[in-house]
Amino acid sequence: MKSRSALQFVVIIGIANFFADFTYEGARGIVGPFLGSLGASAAIVGFVAGLGELMGYGLRSVSGYFADKSHRHWGFAFAGYAVNMLAVPVLALAGRWPVAASLVVAERVGRGIRKPTVEAMLSYAGKSIGAGWVFGLNEALDQAGATVGPLLVALILYLNGGFRTGFGVLLVPALLCLAILVAARLLHPRPHELEEGTGHTFATTNLTCPYWIYLAAGSLIAAGFADFALIGFHFHKANTVPANMIPVFYAVAMASSALASIPLGRLFDRFGPNISLFAFLISAAAAPFVFLGTSIAALIGMIFWGIGMAAQGSLLQAMLTGVIPPQKRSTAFGLFDTGYGIAWFVGSAVMGLLYDKSILAVAIFSVSFQLAALPVFFIANKRR
Repeated sequence: MKSRSALQFVVIIGIANFFADFTYEGARGIVGPFLGSLGASAAIVGFVAGLGELMGYGLRSVSGYFADKSHRHWGFAFAGYAVNMLAVPVLALAGRWPVAASLVVAERVGRGIRKPTVEAMLSYAGKSIGAGWVFGLNEALDQAGATVGPLLVALILYLNGGFRTGFGVLLVPALLCLAILVAARLLHPRPHELEEGTGHTFATTNLTCPYWIYLAAGSLIAAGFADFALIGFHFHKANTVPANMIPVFYAVAMASSALASIPLGRLFDRFGPNISLFAFLISAAAAPFVFLGTSIAALIGMIFWGIGMAAQGSLLQAMLTGVIPPQKRSTAFGLFDTGYGIAWFVGSAVMGLLYDKSILAVAIFSVSFQLAALPVFFIANKRR
């Protein structure tokens, strides 16, 4: 009975996240070109992308801690989703790049507020149905939405609707996401009860050594993983991909992520965390294809990039679930994401600066940092 309730909760949250990703990932594929059309340079695009991740990830340690401390996980979730969703359609009204950049950052901030609490609530379901399955299924639904959203925006651009029309239409899935979240709250007001023995007591125990090693490995991945804002900017500037096809390439990456998420989660539950080494090896191969190749190579690179997204969205959380006390999940997920976001910010800013000097240097930087993470993951997996 508990496993059925756990699966129902994961599916409902997954559907909400389907529409969430539909919204902000639909916009994400055109944010780089949109900022460029308003006069932003490559360095600015890279900086804005990195700052958004820094702010969003930085807030996660704070929101996660207070969610655990106050036991108001749903309150933090609703506040975060509202900002996350509503910042996107407002981009349609932005007339200057600083305004648009502020909204891009605000969208990431909203996601940062709600992400650790949602991850913690989902992790409670992992006890009865498997952490890999929980996060793999959620990531698959996430990325299904992240596939449909960019395709809709691509259709709008194909019909000469323009960037602003694309942002405006995304108000519909944003509102659907918020409505489904209300249903999830009504059906599952106390998701911590899905994991036996989990109470409301705030844990004061220290986080384990494997947790910190995972944080180091995840930070290396984050620093080396190129943000799509920079990738999209490159496609547009280098004429590798036509402007109206850039969202389609992004959709291909999201579809790859959706298709890879559930198998990766299942493989994690069956064979253990070392499956992550294979997934991140594929992820490391993305940058040379994306930045140095033709349109066909770029398409292959986006498939690899999508598999990397799947690994980050499912395997990292599944690995962490096994080394974090249940009562401290929001705090630990949030702290992990903060370190991850700082690394993402530094990596994105560096790659943005490198892009103006040498595209080859961007690819080398990306590959090197992701490959450096593999032995660190192996050490963490051995010490679980």
